[in-house]
Amino acid sequence: MQSLQISSTVPAKNANIFQAKRASFKRQPSRLNPTAVNASINAAASSTQTLKLTTSSSNEVTRLHLSNLEKILQKQQPLTQPSQLDLQQPVHKKGSTENKGMVLLEGLKRFWPEMKSAEEMSPRHLNRLQRLLSISSAEYSPRNNLGSRWREYHGCKDWAGLLDPLDENLRREVVRYGEFVQAAYHSFHSNPAMSADEAPQPRYVALSDRSYKVTKSLYATSSVGLPKWVDDVAPDLGWMTQRSSWIGYVAVCDDRREIQRMGRRDIVIALRGTATCLEWAENFRAQLADMPHDKQSKVESGFLSLYNTRGAQVPSLSESVLEEVRRLMELYKGETLSITVTGHSLGAALSLLVADDISTCAPSVPPVAVFSFGGPRVGNRGFANRVKANNVKVLRIVNNQDLITRVPGNFIGEDVANENIKKMLNVINNKESEWAYSHVGTELRVDTKMSPYLKPNADVACCHDLEAYLHLVDGFMASDCPFRANAKRSLVKLLNDQRSNVKKLYTSKANALTGLNLEREGLFPSSSCLPSPS
Repeated sequence: MQSLQISSTVPAKNANIFQAKRASFKRQPSRLNPTAVNASINAAASSTQTLKLTTSSSNEVTRLHLSNLEKILQKQQPLTQPSQLDLQQPVHKKGSTENKGMVLLEGLKRFWPEMKSAEEMSPRHLNRLQRLLSISSAEYSPRNNLGSRWREYHGCKDWAGLLDPLDENLRREVVRYGEFVQAAYHSFHSNPAMSADEAPQPRYVALSDRSYKVTKSLYATSSVGLPKWVDDVAPDLGWMTQRSSWIGYVAVCDDRREIQRMGRRDIVIALRGTATCLEWAENFRAQLADMPHDKQSKVESGFLSLYNTRGAQVPSLSESVLEEVRRLMELYKGETLSITVTGHSLGAALSLLVADDISTCAPSVPPVAVFSFGGPRVGNRGFANRVKANNVKVLRIVNNQDLITRVPGNFIGEDVANENIKKMLNVINNKESEWAYSHVGTELRVDTKMSPYLKPNADVACCHDLEAYLHLVDGFMASDCPFRANAKRSLVKLLNDQRSNVKKLYTSKANALTGLNLEREGLFPSSSCLPSPS
């Protein structure tokens, strides 16, 4: 029996070497081979016994090992449901050593499971995913007391040292201002139509931050109109062809506890993105136009038209904003105030025009800051210098995959690695030229590819979507760090708005955890810009 035990592991030609050295260690009996105990006793009694190696005995021992190991594996508790194992395990014919070896390998998978992919491990526990999918128990990053640092978070130092890595208090403030824009989207889509013959009625805006109250509705009017034959060809377009539309609101913090937390009373102006056909038409009017009373500053003519044009029953956006800001400044005279303008897409472009106007509307204006999401270029270098000279602080939140942030102007982008290409682009699109577009302010850059939930090849609409922006900001830690594991923002709205761009793993798990069919049911009205008519 000793010769059988050795023959299964030691070649015949090396048996004499093993025989000479085997006294230097002590063999342990194996529970896979019950004969091993007797073999070890016989080995001690007859250490000089001649080794006889045969092919037939080696095969018998191999079959014995496989049989014993198979019995042990069958006694183990299965790690998955029996029904799943029955579906996954192939049926093998008995009696074949090769087939028994296959059964052995399949059994070993229970002890060494395959390493899960990164997306399956994030989030690590399903209960966390279930919490992120909960509507009623939405979590937010903590609102710490800003106190004496509120000016720093409002941009007095251009957010130096707060962006990379992203300060947790600034992250919460950015997301909070983005939710003001979401409220503008929701309010507009709940009732987009507007009469051209009657003055608009006061509009209700459901703010997620209940410490603010809305004081003024804002309207934008296009200076262009559609041909009359459009109404004959497509009479059902309705509000999509109206010249004046509700575009945002003015709100003021009215809660003493929140005022104390923020260190001042905050006035917010929130503006939505493009929705109507005529707003899209204004977007495509990309030629630069002179700013009033400043020939060096030029802005896109379409944006300037929406900002300054009066409607049949409503004042211009410019008139409404300046009138309401002056009224609030007088109402809260003597208090510490701040003015924050926030917008997405078209609203981000108009935010710059609003902030620039407010900064010079009175002799003593409170600090003015802009938080823009997915904003296009608005004007030339002269306009950028004008905004900076008026002490308007601008924080642009930009998705690296968002094409809207690269237009109008040079579509290739401002950051080019190749020096030769960069020189050529500078000649074609000279940044110092009064006819060339230029971005304004400080940039916080996020990337769709950093999210463990979104597909890396998400489409253009997803990369520009406001909820996707807030999701990316909530998970952003630093440019060289992965998506933060303790992100608080709920995934429900992201799954609802961008389910085709969410990894299938999470849509299937969301359906299983919530019992909702996200492929068919909608939980919220869409907040993103409508697709271009083109």
